[in-house]
Amino acid sequence: MRVVFLGTPDFAVPALSELVARGHEIVAVYSREPAAAGRGMAERKSPVHELAGKFGIAVHHPKTLRGEDAAELFRSHAADVAVVVAYGLILPKAILQAPAHGCLNLHASLLPRWRGAAPIHRAVMAGDKETGVMVMQMEEGLDTGPVGLAERVTIGENVTTGELHDKLSLLGADLIARGLAAIERGSLSFTKQADEGVTYANKIEKSESRIDWSKPAREVHNHIRGLSPFPGAWFEAEIEGKQVRVKVLRSQIANGAGTPGMVIDDQLTIAAGEGAVQLVEVQRAGAKAMSAEEFLRGVKLTKGAKAA
Repeated sequence: MRVVFLGTPDFAVPALSELVARGHEIVAVYSREPAAAGRGMAERKSPVHELAGKFGIAVHHPKTLRGEDAAELFRSHAADVAVVVAYGLILPKAILQAPAHGCLNLHASLLPRWRGAAPIHRAVMAGDKETGVMVMQMEEGLDTGPVGLAERVTIGENVTTGELHDKLSLLGADLIARGLAAIERGSLSFTKQADEGVTYANKIEKSESRIDWSKPAREVHNHIRGLSPFPGAWFEAEIEGKQVRVKVLRSQIANGAGTPGMVIDDQLTIAAGEGAVQLVEVQRAGAKAMSAEEFLRGVKLTKGAKAA
């Protein structure tokens, strides 16, 4: 099939690679424009842009897809279908209607739960037991279109967003390839989303990252793993006479109780509003990630210390 692929981050890379491997003709790739990044603030292409370049596929990165010029260029690709995976720009009606089979979106949740920008983070932060990936026919509404294919996965109680992201990315690549194969056979049908159970996965804000130790241990733990590895949940503690920010990448529910935020043993177990959380992997500002055991070899954060 002639395919236009629209995607930007790492999550979308396996899908593009899989469609190429399955023999589809990727006639164009659309990705967010290169952005300044790193210490030198050099322009950096998106992961999808980088992969498309290796395949020799033309890449477009318009600031918007609105307007007749954008629509005319999109129509000129004469695509059978467009595949959208975490692209980042709104697709207006003229774009949605351009391909013969419309635009298919690979979305990382069990719609209608977690429509929107950060479905993986929000599912983990909410303590969901299950999530998945879905292939959806796109409409003008936010993730409101009918669903054609779905795969479900269990979310383990200690699974991080990073781990779930990678699993869903690979699962989704296979699912979207199966979706295109079904279109070619004329066998892909779509089912309207349920009207009940709609939730929205708002973009993660940096202001959400600080750990609130007054919350129950389960909520603190879900918050930590939901923001791991990025942007990372954090707290501050006095180390060597200075307030130092410590990012927490892994944790587990632990026995114990105390004043919220108080370190209650010498193994980095911290009291929450109800119960306690043991820190398993941490990262001090400016340092590499390390196990709690390694961290405690160089830092005195022992029983009675306060995390804020």
